[in-house]
Amino acid sequence: MNHFNQALLVCLLLFQACSSAEIPETTENDTKTLANYFDRTGRDDVLTGGVKMIPISTPVGDFKVWTKRVGNNPQIKVLLLHGGPGATHEYFEVFDSYFPRVGIEYYYYDQLGSTYSDQPTDTSLWNTERFVEEVEQVRKALGLNKDNFYLLGHSWGGILGIEYALKYQENLKGLIISNMMSSIPAYVKYAEEVLGPQLPPEVLKEIRAMEAAGDFTNPKYLELVEAHYYPEHALRKPLAEWPEPVTRSLGHLNYDIYLRMQGPSEFGVVGDATLKDWDRSGDLSQISVPTLTVGAEYDTMDPKHMEWMATQFPNGHYHYCPNGAHWAMYDDADKYFSGVIQFVKGGSQ
Repeated sequence: MNHFNQALLVCLLLFQACSSAEIPETTENDTKTLANYFDRTGRDDVLTGGVKMIPISTPVGDFKVWTKRVGNNPQIKVLLLHGGPGATHEYFEVFDSYFPRVGIEYYYYDQLGSTYSDQPTDTSLWNTERFVEEVEQVRKALGLNKDNFYLLGHSWGGILGIEYALKYQENLKGLIISNMMSSIPAYVKYAEEVLGPQLPPEVLKEIRAMEAAGDFTNPKYLELVEAHYYPEHALRKPLAEWPEPVTRSLGHLNYDIYLRMQGPSEFGVVGDATLKDWDRSGDLSQISVPTLTVGAEYDTMDPKHMEWMATQFPNGHYHYCPNGAHWAMYDDADKYFSGVIQFVKGGSQ
């Protein structure tokens, strides 16, 4: 081991020891991985800092999507599926504070239509089946396989992860479904019957009136949701204190895709959103690869449902974030990452 790698290893191990997240003990294999984590030998993305624009074939033409690799680990490669639909990879940037110190290789990825990727306007592209095929093309281009490929999907990315696993699980080493229920109707019911009544009655009445009128682009609608709902159930901080990667990602949201598939906000799925009837609760038993569900106490998603989901997978596991909301990787970060890291490190030994 040369002097640079020795110094790098010492820094990484010290950083690891100072972290409050609980992770498995460092093994000899971990030590080797950390020492070579930034080795760029044989990489074709050196001059782009890990960025690759990947060609994607669709029924309406060819496009390119943006990806960026961080680190080097032949045994653990995590592809991150952002939410929305139509958000960006940017809100995953908190992973930079947790994954490198334990030697996890991971990939940022903007799905087609998102800011760093091509943004076609053909609405026929915005369906789960086509997004699944996109993920499969990205997997092949990045050289991920069943010996190293972990798929982490957050929110809408969790839907996409479930759909991908139902069709292509033979390519996976593990699946992580972060802050997403397996049923949109159940999610809507939870929002209406549990979370909605927690709002001030006059606020809830005004929100429901605008939804009934289809007045989703009314600035007042988003103002009410952002002021009263998001700081409680999306990210548990005042909006003015939300981390910059989150606000940047939200500022880059492709609202046309979001409105078409999710609806006007995170306050359930309403209107004619195409995901409103999505429900895979009865199909979870078909996913046999190790699967982790992550739930949070104050989430827009029912944590009890996500705990139940883990019991439906033949090899399911549940991780609970007691202080977190929908972006638990921010408002309960140490707890969130301890569970995710335990899962992927445990499967790599």
